[in-house]
Amino acid sequence: MNHHSPLIIFEDNHLIAAYKRSGQTVQPEPNKPESLEEEVKRYIKEKYKKEGAVFLGVIHRIDMPVSGIVLFARTSKALTRMNEIFHDRLVQKVYLVKVEGKPKATKELLTNWLRSDENKNFTKAFTDEVKNALIAKLTYEFIDYKAGVSLLRVFLHTGRKHQIRAQLSAMGCPVLGDVKYGATKALADHSIALQAYSLSFEHPVQHTLLEIKLTDNTLKL
Repeated sequence: MNHHSPLIIFEDNHLIAAYKRSGQTVQPEPNKPESLEEEVKRYIKEKYKKEGAVFLGVIHRIDMPVSGIVLFARTSKALTRMNEIFHDRLVQKVYLVKVEGKPKATKELLTNWLRSDENKNFTKAFTDEVKNALIAKLTYEFIDYKAGVSLLRVFLHTGRKHQIRAQLSAMGCPVLGDVKYGATKALADHSIALQAYSLSFEHPVQHTLLEIKLTDNTLKL
């Protein structure tokens, strides 16, 4: 198995945030390359010369084709508190995304009802409430447009499966490279142009506002 050294974006005694590459899983899955969780555990073990198993709590996940920041807990106390913070939606999650076409507004709150089909690993977005669907909200801001592609900043207000991909597709602007959700063609590396750019929340132990963001953003027009 090829071992990568993880790109660590933030680290203290309680939390560690690392960059997930497109195509990588957050947690180990059969017949998949090394997960980000395994990379970060190995990094901690080697850096701090830890004996035995390393504790690393998975707080949240991002889709396999999506790149960007994933936050882990280094202690069980931090994990418990961060689980509460994410559950209570006290986290501001910002994504950068390139989409086909140009949205009609420069800033808009999108509200849809999403129904996930686990067998097909697909989420369908509806404009009106339907049975067995969950409400999903995001706000997008238009940043730039070039050669048929727009760069948007997306603020997530709910955390639904494939939410950004399904909602932007329903708006008529599928994520670049996301053929599953209506993009016209795949990208050469099979990634999709969606990146988890920043997380802002109250630190679980120090209770100060913490913003973790990518300094080298690869999503540019």
